[in-house]
Amino acid sequence: MSKFSFSSEQDEFRTNLRRYLADQVPTREVRRLMETETGWDRAFWRRLNDDLGVAAIHIPEQYGGHGFGFGELGIVMEELGRALVCVPFLSSAVLAANAILNCGTEAEKRLLLPPIASGESIATLASTEDGGSWEATATTLTATPSGGGFHLSGHKSFIVDGHSADLIVVLARAPGTSGDVGLSFFTVPGDAPGLTRRPLQSMDPTRKLARLEFNVVPATPLGPLTDSLGAAAAFAKTMTQASVCLANEMVGGADRLREDALAYAMMRMQFGRAIASFQSMKHKHADMLLEVELAKSAAYYAAAALDDGDDDVIAIAALAKATASDTYLQTAIHAIQIHGGIGFTWDNDTHLWFKRAKSSEVLFGDAAHHREIMIRNWAA
Repeated sequence: MSKFSFSSEQDEFRTNLRRYLADQVPTREVRRLMETETGWDRAFWRRLNDDLGVAAIHIPEQYGGHGFGFGELGIVMEELGRALVCVPFLSSAVLAANAILNCGTEAEKRLLLPPIASGESIATLASTEDGGSWEATATTLTATPSGGGFHLSGHKSFIVDGHSADLIVVLARAPGTSGDVGLSFFTVPGDAPGLTRRPLQSMDPTRKLARLEFNVVPATPLGPLTDSLGAAAAFAKTMTQASVCLANEMVGGADRLREDALAYAMMRMQFGRAIASFQSMKHKHADMLLEVELAKSAAYYAAAALDDGDDDVIAIAALAKATASDTYLQTAIHAIQIHGGIGFTWDNDTHLWFKRAKSSEVLFGDAAHHREIMIRNWAA
């Protein structure tokens, strides 16, 4: 069984990162970025990586990274979620980088990972399709051999930063195959001929999604083509890692909502006293604190399980994502209620975290999906 606690160095890193983000990315900047086409600022992304090296945090040193683990990666995700920072961290440093690490050859890792680690190149993972399934078996996009290479035909949907990524890691299958058989990863430049990228309208304006249409798009294989079952396993591992990272981001957002709601309740006067002094409000804040701390424990434990190679990591990751999904959304609902009528207005920032909570709830599968994963793994 994995054990976890943060070291003094990790606590210092968290403090510095939180202070940096609070200074560089106030909520007014989040509002500005969410109205832009890309949803993030390339100059700030480069500056963030020059100053703190966040994109390189868990990438091994031989590929241009810092070589830390998922504990440190979770800290970054939690603080980004807390500040609701609009950067391509989840898409590039988590999804794409881990997919390359899990399935790429040594030469491919040395070629593709250093630009991602430096923040020079933005990458993403394209796996889901119109049905919204996060299972590899749902893949229908085909990779057809052509003139010594491959062409991709089909579509991908709900791709994080898919409209703005420089490099796209695509999960595809050989024609005529099904299930886990015939799957492979490919890389495609964002400006490849035959690729059409359409931004999607979603509930959460702070995290941009896109639909990608592949019309005989030339693609480069990633990893060995002879091991389709290995590609399925690499994808499953990537999704487990992504779920843990997202769970950490979600608890950061939930904790920010809890703190903001408490601060508002302490300054909001009613009947000559702060509403935070009412017993019913005290109970609500106590419940919120309990739920957030429980979700934090699950998220931190899952990150430790990834670092330790825990045999139960799939179920532990599912537990973390399910718990964080429930907690983040419920905390957002409580925060809106505590703010009263102003909590429903555009000028109040609470709705931004509520929308992120709702979109994150279904990203990589909702709580019910992850509870099924838990049952399958712990009942086996």
